[in-house]
Amino acid sequence: MYDTFDEQYAATIGIDFLLKTMYLEDNKTIRLQLWDTAGQERFRSLIPSYIRDSHVAVVCYDITNKKSFNNLDKWIKDVKLERGDDVIVVLVGNKSDLGNDKRQVTAEDMEALQKEVGARFAIETSTKANHNVKLLFKKIAQSLPEFGTNSDETEHRKNKPETIDISVDNTETASSSCC
Repeated sequence: MYDTFDEQYAATIGIDFLLKTMYLEDNKTIRLQLWDTAGQERFRSLIPSYIRDSHVAVVCYDITNKKSFNNLDKWIKDVKLERGDDVIVVLVGNKSDLGNDKRQVTAEDMEALQKEVGARFAIETSTKANHNVKLLFKKIAQSLPEFGTNSDETEHRKNKPETIDISVDNTETASSSCC
């Protein structure tokens, strides 16, 4: 969010609210209102009231923790129960910096779930290494219908899931400007 990584960051308790302004190509500006909801089961009852008016649901998991991935289905069901098909679902696998030796969730697992739940796109990120974080927010902004380049393209993107290339982008390093 703030182009920094905090080693001492504590997990979200309840709900956290953030604003992010992004400047897109073609002189388009978007202000994202981000509601960071706790992933713990005890906070699950709070989620529906925050989902109600959302356009996008970013559902995150830890690529080194299969249990976090397996729990995505129930969170996505909650989103769809509240919003139906009138919400863009994005899957985000975090901690890609930890490498394949600690990986418990494969890219194939993520792609299969993306197809199963109809997620708009899926991406792996590393907040620690600042990998694909800026791209994630950019893709979220671009997926909103009012920021599509034209209605035909927006409709095409809406009906065709997209998987973002998760290979390392050397142009986006920890020292680069982000979020």
